Amino acid sequence: MSGSSAPQRDVDSVASALADALPALYRALDRRVARDFPHPKPPEGHLNLLRYVAEHDGATVREAADALLMKPNNVSALVSQLTEQGLLERGQDGTDKRVVRLHLMPVARRRLAEVHALQAGHLTQALLALTEGEMDALGSALGALQSLAHRLRPAAH
Repeated sequence: MSGSSAPQRDVDSVASALADALPALYRALDRRVARDFPHPKPPEGHLNLLRYVAEHDGATVREAADALLMKPNNVSALVSQLTEQGLLERGQDGTDKRVVRLHLMPVARRRLAEVHALQAGHLTQALLALTEGEMDALGSALGALQSLAHRLRPAAH
């Protein structure tokens, strides 16, 4: 069942602590970014879609939906909103005119960079306040957290 040799009570304890800590960490960082962002901060769903398109220029709505674990109609609605805001552009596929490809507008690229810089800055400030041991523990945990995130993703169909 599990590849872990840790006792079940330890696994349960870590799972419970992560379930509490991760949302709290996200909310604290999100509030700081929203406070310092010079524009109305886009909702996280918008940012996630913009980040995906930034990394996968020309992606389709279906590709974005699959990657973001969302329903295509919800992503389509986000695309419409972001297009109206001048952050995303829809373009026709070069070979199949029925396929729509998504592209970031320059303003979206700048705003994503601003959000990322604010996140990194706030995290840097907080990390500088940690002890060396706490920093070492976080550094050691990064690979495990990435592996955990990968294992939580549903299997591809």
